[in-house]
Amino acid sequence: MPRREKVEESNGAEPELHDEEDAISGNSSLEEKLTELPGVGSATAAKLVEHGYKTYESIAVANATELAGITGLPQTLSQKIINSARAELKFTIKTAYELEQEMKDIKRITTGSKNLDKLLGGGVETKSATEFFGEYGAGKTQIAFQLSVNAQLPVEKGGLEGTSFYVDTEGTFVPARVRGIAEASSLDPEKALQNVFWIRALNSDHQIAILEGAKDFIQEHNVKLVVIDSVTSFFRSEYPGRENLAPRQQKLNIHLHSLIRLAEIYNLAVVVTNQVMATPDMFYGDPTRAVGGNVLGHAPNNRIYLRKSKGQKRIARLVDSSYLEPGEAVFEITGQGIRDPPE
Repeated sequence: MPRREKVEESNGAEPELHDEEDAISGNSSLEEKLTELPGVGSATAAKLVEHGYKTYESIAVANATELAGITGLPQTLSQKIINSARAELKFTIKTAYELEQEMKDIKRITTGSKNLDKLLGGGVETKSATEFFGEYGAGKTQIAFQLSVNAQLPVEKGGLEGTSFYVDTEGTFVPARVRGIAEASSLDPEKALQNVFWIRALNSDHQIAILEGAKDFIQEHNVKLVVIDSVTSFFRSEYPGRENLAPRQQKLNIHLHSLIRLAEIYNLAVVVTNQVMATPDMFYGDPTRAVGGNVLGHAPNNRIYLRKSKGQKRIARLVDSSYLEPGEAVFEITGQGIRDPPE
């Protein structure tokens, strides 16, 4: 008689019982699929599945050193497997016209504010990373909450009919706030909460490991939005001083590019919030600068600087984008979420 074991869902649902035979059967089908890649035999496929590389996507976003280190395969073979997976996913040389056609697959999530959506070219886009940075209370986390709910909306209402994966590095996640935003968006608050998958990161290494291990989870749970609130908090506190600047920036750079690979492979939106610091040697203009330096400055496709205005009003300024013109938008933080201020 096959052994039965409990598997708990991270959204708090009742544990389900699965036969050990089902797991074995599932692994066999995964291994069979991987053997279709050139250079992957049954033994190699079993080793890949054992270490969590169960899809072409998860292999394509790996690097040869990483794959070789985890699976014990030679680095040359690891690179060959990665190249094969990328070829299957059409990660190949293409014309600008072909790229233009692929870019039509880019989707957008509404922020809840038409003003802010317009600034972003229609909302927060998939296949890239968007950064919101500003001082405490500027609205970064509130936008993250709103987007986590809006990702669940029907496409015609500015959503992607998917779930959200929320990495909380500062302990600022408030389920009651998500519930309120969901109710204001005419969503079932219970279902909305179950469609936001939350995890508390404990340090920078844990933060990186969470995203590296989330590839299968993203596919299995139809994740359309990944949020990291905030992306630099641990890096800033764990690597103080100029002597630690180089290793910090290198580690942060690898992490950010891993996030962008996730966005591109799975056609999802990545949103990161970021802290700011003062620049004491600046005598003119706004002395606040986003933490992370040039590494973070070059990674996100769109960077939005948030600052406080009167009352609950906030000003969003698009400071960097690969294709959008710089500009500003005014929005409000209300009990129902992110909204446009009354005219």
